[in-house]
Amino acid sequence: MRDLGPLIPRNHSVHPAAYAEDYKTSVTRSPNLPLLSMESTPSEETGPVFGAELIGELDNNLILNWSKGLAPAVGERILVHGHVLDENCRPVPNALVEIWQANAGGRYRHVKDTYFAPLDPNFGGCGRTLTDEGGYYEFLTIRPGAYPWPNRANDWRPMHIHFSIFGHSFGQRLVTQMYFEGDPLIAHCPIAATVKERSHLDRLVAPLDLSKSRPLDYLAYKFDIVLRGRRQTMFENKLEGM
Repeated sequence: MRDLGPLIPRNHSVHPAAYAEDYKTSVTRSPNLPLLSMESTPSEETGPVFGAELIGELDNNLILNWSKGLAPAVGERILVHGHVLDENCRPVPNALVEIWQANAGGRYRHVKDTYFAPLDPNFGGCGRTLTDEGGYYEFLTIRPGAYPWPNRANDWRPMHIHFSIFGHSFGQRLVTQMYFEGDPLIAHCPIAATVKERSHLDRLVAPLDLSKSRPLDYLAYKFDIVLRGRRQTMFENKLEGM
C-alpha cells in the first residue's frame, strides 16, 4: 500500500451546515444528535479498489455510451476535464471518477423524475473513468439543463453535474457537484447557498476552458478536484468519510 503520510487535520468549520432552513430536505436529513468520532478500520483504508478492467471504451463518453455508439445524445456537446489531486497537490492516479446528470432538457432518467421535459432516447446520463498516472480525467457529454424542484414556490436547480470520486480506498469517497461558469441560477439555489463562503462555492464552479475546446464540435470546462487539505473540493452538504 502506498504511504501517503499522515492526514492533515480537517477544518470542520468550512463545511456547510447540515441543516439549512431554505433547503427543505435537509430538515429531515440532518442529524439531531451530536456526531461521534470513530477510528477508521483497515477495510475502509485499504479496500475495495476498483480495477481498470471494469471500465468500458465508451464509459466516459455520455454522448454515445447509452446508445452504444449508434446515435448521439441531443444537446450542447461539452468536454469536462481536470485533475484529481491530494491535499498536497499531488496527482491521484487510478481514482474512479463517476458522474451523473440531467439531459439537455433538465430531466433525469429516473422513475421519480416527472418533469415535463422529454427523455432523450440516446442519453443515459451516467459515466465513469479512471484517472491516469497524472491524475487526469475527462468526459465527453452534453450540457445539462436547469430544472424546477419542489422546494419553495419557484426554485430551480442550476445546471450541474454530480461527481463521485473513489481514491485508493473505500473510505476516501467524495461526492460533490460541479456548476457552470456564468449560470445566474447559482445565486438563487438553496443547495448552493449552504456553502457560505464565496471562495468555497467558487471551487464548485467550472470555468470555460477554450484551450481544450474543439472548433465546430464542443466547448470545454475545467474542474479540478482536491481530496482533503486546505483547498479541498467541497463535500455535498455533509462531512467526508475520512
